[in-house]
This record gives sequence, C-alpha cells and structure tokens, in this order.
Amino acid sequence: MTPENAASTAADTVLAQLMSVIQDRKRNPSEKSYTASLFQGGLTKIGSKILEEAHEVVEAAAEPGDTGRAHLIYESADLIYHLMVMLGYHDIPISEVEQEIARRFGMSGINEKNSRPKK
Repeated sequence: MTPENAASTAADTVLAQLMSVIQDRKRNPSEKSYTASLFQGGLTKIGSKILEEAHEVVEAAAEPGDTGRAHLIYESADLIYHLMVMLGYHDIPISEVEQEIARRFGMSGINEKNSRPKK
C-alpha cells in the first residue's frame, strides 16, 4: 500500500470497522455496552483507561519470549481500542489518523517534528 491510497482503503480495514461500531455505540448507547460506558464516563474515564493500557503495553514489552510477545499484542490491541474510543469521543474518524500517517510517509521524523508549529 502506498501513502496515496492508504486513506482510500481505510473502509476495508478492521480498524475502520471497529471505528464504525464505536461511533454506533456513541449514537445508540446500551447499558450492556462497555464502549457506551466509556463515553458516559467522558474524557476522564477514557483518558484514565488510555493511561492504564499504555502502562500495560510497556510492562508487556519487557516480558521475554513468545508469552511476552503475545501479551504485548494483546495489550496493544487494548490500547488502540481505547485510543479509538477517545477519537470517537471527539468525532474524529480513524481515517483522519490514517491520512496523517500517510502524510508523514517519506518524511524524516526529524523534519516532520521540525515542521510542527512551535508551542
């Protein structure tokens, strides 16, 4: 996949499908939905889960062997899911993140960082 067509294939990705489910849970909350409970808890609850999952990713990364590898994949999926809930909370589709990543292809990380507006 090239950067040019990365965004056009977003609708076919599992992440795009997950984003659709997340957006649906926001529009149609259910008492049985974990995602809806995160939205109900707002920025504080979602942010807390992202921090918790990021910590678990770092811990899993330090575990050796195949078990550590599997744990890292599992925790990474949790982190990505919770980050996507945050994006959904702010009505940002995953395709916009994919477009930003595609924009950065072929650009040195140092140059990309230097091109950001100064804070």
